[in-house]
Amino acid sequence: MEAILNSLGGLLLKALPTLALLLLVHFYLKRTFFRPLERVLRARRDATEGVRKLAEHTLAKAAEKTSEYEAAIRAARTDLYLEQEQLRRQFEVDGAASIRAARQSAEEMVKQARAQFVQEAEQAKLSLAYQSEELAGKIAAAILERRPA
Repeated sequence: MEAILNSLGGLLLKALPTLALLLLVHFYLKRTFFRPLERVLRARRDATEGVRKLAEHTLAKAAEKTSEYEAAIRAARTDLYLEQEQLRRQFEVDGAASIRAARQSAEEMVKQARAQFVQEAEQAKLSLAYQSEELAGKIAAAILERRPA
């Protein structure tokens, strides 16, 4: 067993420079490669988080503006519908006024036509009365001329 321990001690002695070199490489790589890499990764993660937060903030602002625009569009539509309704009512009032004016005009024309008709009828009666008297006179004259006296 002593021989095994001696040979293990010799192997350990021979492995010490390799172990020291391995530790030296470990600390060298850690200092020159892994620390800068870790700093770069940390900076990248911080930048990514910053951009993510900025994107979330921008998205929230966009959603807010979208809701504002939608509210403005709804208000504009409401105003437009109210204006259209007001115009429709005004057109109804104007149309009713036009109908009343047309009806009054038509009634006035009917009154004038009736008055003219009555006047023409009176003239026709007078004319017929005059013509009938004239015709009666001619008939009487014709009858009187035929009679032998």
